[in-house]
Order: sequence, then C-alpha cells, then structure tokens
Amino acid sequence: MIRPFYSSVVRVALVVAFAAFFSGCISVKDERGTPTLLKTEEATLAFLRSEVDRFARVDSLRAKMDLKFEDNSFAQFGSKEVYRSADGEVVVQRPASIYLKVQVPVLKTDVAQMTSDGEKFRVAVLQDGGSGKYKKFVMGTNNADYTKLQREIDLANGDGTIRQNVNAFANLRPQHFTDAMLVRPTGGEHTYSMSSTFLIEEDQKQQKKSPLRIVNRGYYLLDEFGHNADGELQIVRRFWFDRVGGIRLARQQIFDARGEIESDIVYGREGVLGDTGEHKNLPLEIVVTRPKEKYSMRLTYQVPEKVMIGNQFPQEAFVLQNSWNLEEVDLDKMLRELNAGSPTPRPVPEASRLQ
Repeated sequence: MIRPFYSSVVRVALVVAFAAFFSGCISVKDERGTPTLLKTEEATLAFLRSEVDRFARVDSLRAKMDLKFEDNSFAQFGSKEVYRSADGEVVVQRPASIYLKVQVPVLKTDVAQMTSDGEKFRVAVLQDGGSGKYKKFVMGTNNADYTKLQREIDLANGDGTIRQNVNAFANLRPQHFTDAMLVRPTGGEHTYSMSSTFLIEEDQKQQKKSPLRIVNRGYYLLDEFGHNADGELQIVRRFWFDRVGGIRLARQQIFDARGEIESDIVYGREGVLGDTGEHKNLPLEIVVTRPKEKYSMRLTYQVPEKVMIGNQFPQEAFVLQNSWNLEEVDLDKMLRELNAGSPTPRPVPEASRLQ
C-alpha cells in the first residue's frame, strides 16, 4: 500500500512532469495583433435625438448623383452582380415623395424613370439592353404585399433567374430611397432607448500591413419603438452613431412590422450640401441595402455644392405619366385577379420583377 505521503509526492511529480512536457510543446505566445481600441466620445440620448432631427431639417432636395447598383439575388450562393455606374437625377420632398431618373453616362440616354407620391409608385423601363421587349410601365402600391404574386410570376417565367440582358435598374422601387435621403424626425409618439456597442472593422485608409488596419470602433445605438395593434412595443428604427473623433450618424436601419430589417442605410463621409453654407456635416454618399429585395444602391452626389435644398415642387411632379405609351403592368390588378382565383398570371418579363 502506498502511504498518503508518498501518494502526494507522486501526484506532485506527475503535475510537474506534465507541466514540463506541455510547456515544451505548446507556446502560449500569440503573434496575432489585437484590434486597436479607438478612443470614443461621450453623448446623451437627447443629443443623439437632436442629431437625427438635424438631418430631418432637410425637407426637400434636388441633386445630380452617381448611382451604383449591386444585385444580391444570388448572395446565398456566394456571388453578386455589380453593374457599372449610371447618372441619376433625384428629387425628394416630404413627407414621402420622390422622382428618380436613371441615365447612361456620357450619352445621357434615359434608362428608367420612376416616381412615388408616398402611396403609389410608377416605374418606366425605357432601356432593356436592345431587344425592347422588356420595356414596361409598372404601377403599384407602396405598402402592398406582392409576395404571392411574385411567386406566381417566378413560376410563369420558369426558374425565375435574372436575365443578363435586362437592365438591373428596373428592379428598383423609388420609395426605397425617401427615408434614406429625408430622415424622419424623432417624435413624442415613440419611445427611445440608448445603448453602446463595439465592432471590429477594417480601416481602409490604413496600409494593409499597418497595425492600425484592424480597429475596434465604438458606436452608440439609438432605438426607436412604436406600438403594434396589441399595444406591444415594436422596434421601428435603429440609428448607429460613430463615436470616434466626434459623434456622427453613420447608419440607419428601418424595420418592418415583424421586426425584420427592411432598409439598411449607411451614410458615408460628411460635407457641405448646397452653396448657402447652411447645410453642413451631411453625408455625401448614401448606400441603401434592401435585404428582402436583394439589392444595394450607392448614391453619391456629383457636385455637392450644386445640390438644391428647400425648394417646393408640385405634387404632380411625383406622379409619372406614361408619355412613352409603354405596355402597362398594373401589379395591384394582377394581385386582385390572383386572389380572386383567376388562372396563373401570364409570364411577365423580368423587368417587372417585384423588387
């Protein structure tokens, strides 16, 4: 029998042996760099709300913009389609009116025109890659749910894949950009909460091998809540404020009734819009991502000092007329026929996909 004393000695010896063995085989040194924790600034909830309201003081805007469209329809397969830039003319006015014209650069040929008066949208597809058979005048309701109709259209079109010769801008809907460019003010009917978070990011301005390339950046989150039909709180919007080198509104997320992200809007570097000097520290670039519709659009002001702010436009400017006599596609009518039990809709060109 091993006495308790010798048993303890054996245990200690085994521990020392294992420690010596593993210390020779495993190095605890980690060569990987730690993300640089950037210094953050402080702010209050009231200040964050005042920044949102400062953006909201822009009540109308007219500008020439560069548009960059990215089709994410096949993101689940690890691929995406990025299209060349187009020229755009944008007019937006509160509460939710927008006119958008897309043109081929240099030639200035119209690709598409679209409007929304806050309730209805209209899209004229004027160029489709040459064949002409996809040119349509599409009409619909902003808040309508066309999911069922889209499913039927995809079946009627075979596998529903996106044809390369159809201009990608036909998938846009004008109302997707109103809240991005004309931020809605905060209001007393909503409840607000403030929190903070940190994200590990790659600073593109630093050299690839620089120790400052990977950073840990701090953000404030301002969440806006409303009430649903049952009186329960539900998130409406979330604002991200960059806390490094000041407090800057960097992102806005808009949620649907189910709490899913409807629009994810990123605001780029800030500058001065217009030539009056009144509209400082506003984004010169806006990226709108629509996860459900599977696309992103980057909007960049071509000449920021020529942006017109504060002009009032007649409401008829936001109701596009079919002056080209294009074949009309009434999505609301198609949806009513489908719900009434009519036969499966006839094949609809991809130009009228319900994005």
